[in-house]
Amino acid sequence: MNYRDLLAYDKAHVWHPYSSATNPLEVYGVRSAKGVRLELFDGTTLIDGMSSWWAAIHGYGNTELNQAAERQLRQFSHVMFGGLTHLPAIRLTEKLLSIVDDSFQKVFFADSGSVAVEVAMKMAVQYFAAIGKPEKSNFVTIRKGYHGDTWNAMSVCDPVTGMHNLFSKDLPQRFFIASPEDESTEELEQIIAEHKDEIAALILEPIVQGAGGMKFYSPAFLEKAVKICREAGLLVIFDEIATGFGRTGELFAYMHTSVVPDIMCIGKALTGGYISLSAVLTNNMVAEGISNNPPYAFMHGPTFMANPLACSIAIASIELLLSTPWKEKIASMETRMRHYLSSAKNYSNVADVRVLGGIGVIEMKREVNMESIMPKFIEERIWVRPFGKLVYIMPPYIITEEELYILCHKLLKVVKSECSRK
Repeated sequence: MNYRDLLAYDKAHVWHPYSSATNPLEVYGVRSAKGVRLELFDGTTLIDGMSSWWAAIHGYGNTELNQAAERQLRQFSHVMFGGLTHLPAIRLTEKLLSIVDDSFQKVFFADSGSVAVEVAMKMAVQYFAAIGKPEKSNFVTIRKGYHGDTWNAMSVCDPVTGMHNLFSKDLPQRFFIASPEDESTEELEQIIAEHKDEIAALILEPIVQGAGGMKFYSPAFLEKAVKICREAGLLVIFDEIATGFGRTGELFAYMHTSVVPDIMCIGKALTGGYISLSAVLTNNMVAEGISNNPPYAFMHGPTFMANPLACSIAIASIELLLSTPWKEKIASMETRMRHYLSSAKNYSNVADVRVLGGIGVIEMKREVNMESIMPKFIEERIWVRPFGKLVYIMPPYIITEEELYILCHKLLKVVKSECSRK
């Protein structure tokens, strides 16, 4: 088949994420990817502004990560993790615990970000059941959050503005407070005062809310919220799936604060965008509470848990990140994106522009027309994938100053062109 036939077959039979099966948006076939560039079936080359949804922080075709995959493939690609272990899982656990707060002592591997959130929520519920408080099984969170597409993960996404509002009436009903605008915690304090006996944990994305609104908020709020939860006997879960591994300017977003969660979810950039893997880190209090009481085990076990191929690549990705001046690079990206994107504030169709670390967001006054805007990005030779009112970029860390300049200015050109859309 030629590439047009391949795309036609895809349109007829492949169901893409957040897409109609009968009237899908156009998709663009990728033939190869190297560095920060995607080459399409027709030879068009695009600068990638998305890092494949936060994940490909080192870009594509990285030599070190390729070699790590090849080495592990020569050994074995997978074995079940029930009753077995292997060197990549042990080494990755050691590596992860060496770069986070000392309070984290246990690592549970999972398949994806959504599954990691499911695991974290199950841990919180099982912990309280194990210590004789089974009534503590609900959660409190903040609006405009996004935690994944599986059932429990959907239940702590924003039930009104989020992409899962269709399921709201059927999902477990959680407690929601407004997305933080300042450091005020009055609403959280009120809900906890009224419902602390039924709430297991506060779950949220620290500092940066991802796909629920690309909203940034004060570290001071987070510090106060954690203190309140501790005093009330609630666990704290941080979803660092999007924010982990340097994207916000710190290695993990909680490091912008003086507080540490009881449970933390990581994923996406964990393997540098090569292969799906996530992990849930927790402290000994949670692990021992679950493990020292009936049923004396945490009841979860994904088939591909701790996949050795993924673990090997993750080790290489973390080592590669730490061997580079990543913090300075992210700070430079932030400064340049802040400068380049600031002019969008003057566009008639733009509500807000915000930048933090390696994240640049242009919030439109109305929802983006995907059918009209995507071909414009392709025409400008950049890969940007908006959602809702948000046009945003989080480029691979290896992007050059010139490439970042091109990406931002082409982005502005397209956003400005949307001003005339009726």
